[in-house]
Amino acid sequence: MRERKAARLRELGWRTGSAADFLGLSPEEAAYVEVKLRLAEGLRRRRAEQDLTQAALAEAVGSSQSRVAKMERADATVSLDLLIRALLSLGATRRDLARMIEGK
Repeated sequence: MRERKAARLRELGWRTGSAADFLGLSPEEAAYVEVKLRLAEGLRRRRAEQDLTQAALAEAVGSSQSRVAKMERADATVSLDLLIRALLSLGATRRDLARMIEGK
């Protein structure tokens, strides 16, 4: 949230914070969630850049279309292992993965 908006909300008596604050996540848990979100977004973006459907990606990784949809949403039931394997199947390198995790 932008600082200006947060300040305006505080002036109105609201409290602001992060999702990690709201959920009571430890710094490690928050970092894990952030890594998963970045990889999921990288997967969605890379799949779209290659003009693949979720079904086509699912076939390539031996999964289902609904599972790919969950991967792209960073669903809690999706492991980092599956996200990374899907990204590698789309041609991502270790350097690409590092950039995604770093947020670049």
